[in-house]
Amino acid sequence: MKTKALIFDLDGVIVDTAKFHFMSWKALSDELGLFFDEAVNERLKGVSRMKSFEIILEVNGAEDRFSDAEKEELIKKKNDLYVSFVKTLTPDDMLPGIAEFIERAKGAGLKCAVASVSKNAPLVLSCLGAADKFDYVADAAKVEKSKPAPDIFLVCAEALGVDPAECIGIEDAQAGIEAIKAAGMFSVGINVTVTSAEPDIHLKSTSELDFDKIVF
Repeated sequence: MKTKALIFDLDGVIVDTAKFHFMSWKALSDELGLFFDEAVNERLKGVSRMKSFEIILEVNGAEDRFSDAEKEELIKKKNDLYVSFVKTLTPDDMLPGIAEFIERAKGAGLKCAVASVSKNAPLVLSCLGAADKFDYVADAAKVEKSKPAPDIFLVCAEALGVDPAECIGIEDAQAGIEAIKAAGMFSVGINVTVTSAEPDIHLKSTSELDFDKIVF
């Protein structure tokens, strides 16, 4: 099938806010006396906010330390920290080549969507000056199952009015690649640490995105 839509993850594909997530989780973990480092942070890529906190608790053998209500309060605290960092973003923070790639896609008549588990995706895109580049931004709060389930990519395809087989998904995390494949889409991985499913095209960075070689 001819490609009709591109569906992008946000973090690691359009912009790198991983450092903001790390700084926020680290600050919260330090406050709570929990261990947190880069290795633990790697496990949080592509998963929801609550799941991320539960991974941190699991690493520390502290799964039962907080009630559900307390967990909600703590992840809100982490998010407030993250948002304060996000507000410093500018259009110059978009990853190399991604703005040009999206412009080429729009010029070719392709639809574009963002499939991010971040509930802050609209804010991030606004700070980047890129909100008007996308036909649809998935509302992570309304997607029942997070990646590696295909739900968020299927929601995007439905909203764009295209068949999943007519979509190309672009991700930087293993969970995202699994979600794209489960949705029946062609997958492009950006610097993915492959532990299971291989992306159909594996690139080292967004600067390697070549519209003519990827879109078919």
